[in-house]
Amino acid sequence: MQYRLAIIGAILLMSVESSWAQGLDSLLDKGLRFPGRLLKRIESTTNDVNRQISRETAAYLEKMARQEDRIRQRLERVDSTGAAKLFNGSARQYKALVQLVKADSGHHGQGFSGAYPVYLDSLQGSVAFLKQYPDLVQKGKEISARLQTTGTSLQALQAKMNDADMAKAYVQQRQQQLSQYLSQHTQFNNILQKPLAGMKKEAYYYSQQIRQYKEMWTNPDQLKTRALSYLNRFPAYQTFMKENSMLGGLFHLPSSYAAPQATSGLQTKAQVAELVHGQVSAVGAGGDAALQGSLQSAQTQLETYKTKIGRLGSGNGDMSLPDFKPNDQRTKTFWRRLEYGVNIQTSRTNYYFPTVTDFGFSLGYRLGHDNIVGIGGSYKLGWGNGISHIALSSQGAGIRSFLQVKIKGSFSASGGFECNYTTPFTSYQQLRQLQYWTKSGLLGVTKTISMKTRVFRKTSLNLFWDFLSYQQVPKTQPFLFRIGYNF
Repeated sequence: MQYRLAIIGAILLMSVESSWAQGLDSLLDKGLRFPGRLLKRIESTTNDVNRQISRETAAYLEKMARQEDRIRQRLERVDSTGAAKLFNGSARQYKALVQLVKADSGHHGQGFSGAYPVYLDSLQGSVAFLKQYPDLVQKGKEISARLQTTGTSLQALQAKMNDADMAKAYVQQRQQQLSQYLSQHTQFNNILQKPLAGMKKEAYYYSQQIRQYKEMWTNPDQLKTRALSYLNRFPAYQTFMKENSMLGGLFHLPSSYAAPQATSGLQTKAQVAELVHGQVSAVGAGGDAALQGSLQSAQTQLETYKTKIGRLGSGNGDMSLPDFKPNDQRTKTFWRRLEYGVNIQTSRTNYYFPTVTDFGFSLGYRLGHDNIVGIGGSYKLGWGNGISHIALSSQGAGIRSFLQVKIKGSFSASGGFECNYTTPFTSYQQLRQLQYWTKSGLLGVTKTISMKTRVFRKTSLNLFWDFLSYQQVPKTQPFLFRIGYNF
């Protein structure tokens, strides 16, 4: 086992190779320029996230303060002394944290907390570097001011993230104190257990919300990736980041770091390759295959661990495991909870109308991962009286409402209320005749089909019973079958 680990470590060392890019002056002579429009995009995105984190954190702290106050009022009725001790100063601390979150702009220069924000650190260092080398930026009238405001926004973002971590830490501390008191006074379980569980639930959802904001800064888009890659070509930028980045300030990297003289006496890449080749050859003809198999096995195991850690919070320290079934839609914005859909229903109507096809569309709002409520509409297209009398015509329209609740697996209970205009029409004014609209009440089941194809993986089959069809004149079919697709 140790032999395999030694070989794997040697292979990893072989993959580490440093190279020096061209000098700053030579690249400037070639007319390379950092994309100035990127600064505006960074500033706009950063300001938006700053506002959201500030608003979410302040609202979260105020909600926790109100919940603690309700717990205090309940506890005072049965243990006034314990309540005075347990809640002494907590209201003032919540108020102070709210004021800090709203006013903090990061000018006091605090360091990062929690997981290292590598992407944010790179952007901050890049903006600071460009202030020293403004010739790298595309010329513009407001470029100097843009550099200054972008740097300020990034600094404020770091402060907001730290404030969010501070708020989470304080609330967790308060929950531990309340839980400890409850464990020592079990006679008050019926008074305190439910509101304390509510606090823990709110804390979990807030933690997930902040996690989403942080994850926005771990996946840079193509323009930002290209811009950072462009700056990294400058030795001056590498030196600047080594001395001014968060990690540089944390570890105090020496000035000779990665310099040729700093590696004097260490094994070179060629020497490591020769050593590994000799060890593998000594094993025999199957040495290369055995080494390859060991590397693949190690990589598979690492991916397994990475997946498990990701499910617990992406390795960022937010591994709070809830004791309830969380709603994964609650931390999403309103627009991200919307779901669009289309469906088709073909049927033969009564003798007054030819065969028609209903083309429906829907707009749903996800209450939970598998529960959706929404509205929609439809257009009824007529095809004619037969194969020898094909004629397209407008045979009606409809408005819909629906609710879908998961039952088990891929099956969901579905229902809705619809109003349909069941008379052929040629103008919009005809649709305003309310006496021609009929009502439908639908109950049924929906089967979501799991497909490997990216296009049809959200296909659904719907079977409905219209329990109001028996009251319609002329009577319509009581059972409806629809094929839909959501995106």
